[in-house]
Amino acid sequence: MMHYMMGEIENLKKSLDSIFASIPYNNYTNNPIADYEGFYASVIYVYFQSLGIDIVGEDVTSKGRIDLTLKLDDYIYIVEFKVGKENALEQIKQKGYVQKYMSSAKQIYLVGINFDREQRCISGFEWEKC
Repeated sequence: MMHYMMGEIENLKKSLDSIFASIPYNNYTNNPIADYEGFYASVIYVYFQSLGIDIVGEDVTSKGRIDLTLKLDDYIYIVEFKVGKENALEQIKQKGYVQKYMSSAKQIYLVGINFDREQRCISGFEWEKC
């Protein structure tokens, strides 16, 4: 099963950059889809689903919803998406999303991804090991 460890997580960013760069610009013509977080989340959701990774979209916690949780053999990735400049990684911390998985013996990583609605690409990519 594929996984992204600390040294490999930049490869994840490169893969996601490539995916968004390959979406034809005319898909956005007269269509405000790039303004919506759900568009970006859906593209990434399908990417991980196609890899056979156990994923939970809109993973409900007592303090809100994690945009995307990836569950691998030895790792859990808690992912938050934002369109614009709001700090996605900070939201994961503020909402205490990691608490849901603290009893797991798996290593936990927090990943915040921002998207630029004008350029229709990743504008921020932060992560840290919990």
